[in-house]
Amino acid sequence: MAFSRLYDGPEPSRINKWLGQTGVCSRREADALIADGLVSIDGAVVTDAGRKIEPGQTLTLSDRAETALAAGVTIVMHKPLGYVSGQPEPDKIPAVRLLTEANRIGEGPVPAADASLPPIGRLDEDSRGLLLLSSDGVVAKAVIGPESDLDKEYLVRVAGDVTEKKLKILRHGLMLDGRQLRPAYVSRMESFRLKFILREGRNRQIRRMCAMVDLDVIDLIRVRIGPLKLDNLPEGHWRMLTAEERAALLG
Repeated sequence: MAFSRLYDGPEPSRINKWLGQTGVCSRREADALIADGLVSIDGAVVTDAGRKIEPGQTLTLSDRAETALAAGVTIVMHKPLGYVSGQPEPDKIPAVRLLTEANRIGEGPVPAADASLPPIGRLDEDSRGLLLLSSDGVVAKAVIGPESDLDKEYLVRVAGDVTEKKLKILRHGLMLDGRQLRPAYVSRMESFRLKFILREGRNRQIRRMCAMVDLDVIDLIRVRIGPLKLDNLPEGHWRMLTAEERAALLG
């Protein structure tokens, strides 16, 4: 089945930029797919590389596009604070800068400096933890595709009065950008430490959810994506995804 995803950004975005930010493919790969007629918006094939997608529109990649993106590698990283997961602004540091031999755990080649390894899903500059960088379109679809059912687990330290009423609202009662959030698993581990398990990844979702119930996020770390755990991977280090882990992500 072809890859299809609804664009829920606040304003129009160039197709290649959005695909790069969401980890589906690099901008250059997106331009090539458009040139080959493999991208459509709301059922109409896109022919202009500069085309923007509007909020509420659905982008679809053809089966042939998915085949072209399928082969690739996937990096498992423990992203520290201060690094951005995707294409950075001029004054930001991308997480791919950490892909050096000194930071590698285990065996495997160090990706070339110009390798296309977009992030699979968001992890903000002020958040840390498990981040996947990949050129494997099949893995990207399994993790962030519209039919993905993989949950993501976060440990969150907050400031404010944590009450059962607020926890109940966090689990069931919030809307973002005019859309109802899917139910979330939220539990208190310690007085000011919460566990979130989400099945979606809206922009800065946990921080915005907490702000709506007067809680400030002090620290946020992602510790699991589906069956893949951060475990004891040191902060700032990376390793290659194993074949067994890839198979587990694909379900």
